[in-house]
Amino acid sequence: MAAFTTPAVSSPGEGGIVQAFGSLRMRITTEQTGGAMCVFEMSVPPGEGPPLHIHSREEEFFRVLSGRFGFRCEGREVLLEAGGMIALPRGVPHTFRNVGDEPGSVMCVVTPGHFEHFFRDIERERPAGPEALAALAARYGLTFVPPDAEQGAA
Repeated sequence: MAAFTTPAVSSPGEGGIVQAFGSLRMRITTEQTGGAMCVFEMSVPPGEGPPLHIHSREEEFFRVLSGRFGFRCEGREVLLEAGGMIALPRGVPHTFRNVGDEPGSVMCVVTPGHFEHFFRDIERERPAGPEALAALAARYGLTFVPPDAEQGAA
């Protein structure tokens, strides 16, 4: 991959839409940053969010764009509203959920890049069931924490 030597720009409304876990807008891609990062926005319905999971390869940075979100990492619970931010290290179980009554949105910066391909693969492959999703996730160094292990991991 080429080095990250020129600015990557995304004007409001730009970026391809990926249908995986709802709707994601890919704002800045791995290819635009020479592998340094990817940036996407996701719309999250009330009560929704990913299961507890661990990234073995990436750090994540979230900024709440609208709504109210609860983030959990290392047993710590944080409530963030529009403008709030959190940085999450790799290797640590974490999750988030829209805790508001309205749809909300977050911007996510993932470093290094390449993780946006996980969502594109979900859109393309449409894994049927948790086992197929876990196998796809493993290709990206992502592990879902089983519900019965959540108490000790979170």
